[in-house]
Amino acid sequence: MSVLSQHQTVLLREAVDALEIKPAGIYIDGTFGRGGHSLAILERLGPKGRLLALDRDPQAVAVGCAIGDQRLLVMHQSFGDLACALQRAGFSVGDGVDGILLDIGVSSPQLDDGQRGFSFRHDAPLDMRMDTTQGETAAQWLLRASAQEITEVIRNYGEERFAFQIAKKIVAARGERPLATTGELAALVRATVRTREPGQDAATRTFQALRIHINQELEQLALVLPQAMAALKQGGRLVVISFHSLEDRIVKRFLRDEAEPDHAPRRLPLRTDELPQPKLRLVGKPRRASTAEVAANPRARSAVMRVAEKLTREAA
Repeated sequence: MSVLSQHQTVLLREAVDALEIKPAGIYIDGTFGRGGHSLAILERLGPKGRLLALDRDPQAVAVGCAIGDQRLLVMHQSFGDLACALQRAGFSVGDGVDGILLDIGVSSPQLDDGQRGFSFRHDAPLDMRMDTTQGETAAQWLLRASAQEITEVIRNYGEERFAFQIAKKIVAARGERPLATTGELAALVRATVRTREPGQDAATRTFQALRIHINQELEQLALVLPQAMAALKQGGRLVVISFHSLEDRIVKRFLRDEAEPDHAPRRLPLRTDELPQPKLRLVGKPRRASTAEVAANPRARSAVMRVAEKLTREAA
């Protein structure tokens, strides 16, 4: 249990409350992390309830498998492959699930474990992969990517105005010696970015951008949302917590589009019950962490939670 407590779960009560847990329901935690949300869901499930938890980080999966609750199935799977995970788990997509929770982004243990290469606070191998069993490390990508590719990633995912200058320095530096550690990359960025907002390290935006790119985080989010919509039962809840404006924008647009009816062709004579209907109902306003939670866990300050419910045919 000490391993589970290493991570302070953001919006824990609010997210689980929003799922409106049914004791015999079937739920999905698409980002197990260190199990904060999953354990809270299990507390509200009855003996017949089931929870499928996904994570692409092998360390997170190991923590989940050690819980030993027969109602819980933990799988090493990215949530972008949600439909595949449901099939592997033996869940019938046709029957649907009662709720899906997605807590997007990096977990505290990933940031705090220096050897993972996510943080510039530790000098460690420049890895940044959430799934350490596959894919390129950040060091490998920076060694082969063009200056234009590096610029676009740092600018688009880090919103870094010095992206071009940083990319040029990276390409020049690797001509002499490949960047191999977080310390080397952070030092290069700090030497390039001379001005920055008070209290923010010059390397923050670059590290964030590389992490998002290496793990294809925005692409995975765009993939999972329609799969989650399809997997929900009528009346099922989708709860998404994001920590970055780029993530929240994707979630906001998807939910908004699904909550608006499709447009019928103009001048086509239709009865009211034949008009296109929305697929989702937005539940409440976006929620943020309380002042007290942010004071206890500063990483909660950027969290935004959005909730939607799949409409029943009658409600639609």
